[in-house]
Amino acid sequence: MSDDEREEKELDLSSPEVVTKYKSAAEIVNKALQLVISECKPKAKIVDLCEKGDSYIREQTGNMYKNVKKKIERGVAFPTCISVNNTVCHFSPLASDETVLEEGDILKIDLGCHIDGFIAIVAHTHALQAGPVTGKAADVIAAANTAAEVALRLVRPGKKNKDVTEAIQKVAAAYDCKIVEGVLSHQLKQFVIDGNKVILSASNPDTRVDEAEFEENEVYSIDIVTSTGEGKPKLLDEKQTTVYKRAVDKNYHLKMKASRFIFSEIREKFPIMPFTARFLWKRKGLGWVYLNASTTSFCSHILFFTRNLVIWLPISSSLSC
Repeated sequence: MSDDEREEKELDLSSPEVVTKYKSAAEIVNKALQLVISECKPKAKIVDLCEKGDSYIREQTGNMYKNVKKKIERGVAFPTCISVNNTVCHFSPLASDETVLEEGDILKIDLGCHIDGFIAIVAHTHALQAGPVTGKAADVIAAANTAAEVALRLVRPGKKNKDVTEAIQKVAAAYDCKIVEGVLSHQLKQFVIDGNKVILSASNPDTRVDEAEFEENEVYSIDIVTSTGEGKPKLLDEKQTTVYKRAVDKNYHLKMKASRFIFSEIREKFPIMPFTARFLWKRKGLGWVYLNASTTSFCSHILFFTRNLVIWLPISSSLSC
């Protein structure tokens, strides 16, 4: 085996070193999630909570692999997002945003960490209330949780992506809920958060993916969003998009000096992974990013990767596995 072949082979779970990096990233991101949950209280500003999650990941990953000869990239793989009630996902506001949590809110929290490009992502639905969750909110959270457990048992060598799609839709139906359309779960690879192998959460004529079979040593991020509504995202109003990912396969010819400076910042700080525009706003006072938002009823989130959409549902809940 040549050196190149050996290096390529070491990039999956057959390498103990790769497994260690995945486990380290998972440990950090789960602790970051617990930190954010512990700070979720009525009147807490969402932007402050997102900052705490990202800061914890940066601090903990910064303490690892400091004395190695070859530089190891590490840090935030997906910025902390806290989406409330009928917002499905990816609300990570700018520093100027004053949105706060309220008693009774249902929060979808998702965030990611990577060590040397090996990514661990977690999402969790948290009810901001003292007593037990009941009614439709309980149903949609239970639907997402059960669907995630079923998906975990089906993502194994020999099974196919369509097996997962069919199973989780049956689970949601058992709770009188719907799987949200347009949600994709991707294979993860080193420095790749949205690999080519894809699991479609809900079958519909407008969204199709190639049939794929799971193989040994692959890694997947399972993204399940359930809703008490029809599961069809609808445009409610316009919000600012704040989570972006550089399209590395695109070439940019920027004429303005300010544009070149901003792109240079992105290329240096976030060459591969998704990032929040808040970082640029905070560092340079650049309030230049705008987004369209889309929406939907109660929903339950396992992990949602659409970066340029804020989706709203009557009730939503989220989980990641």
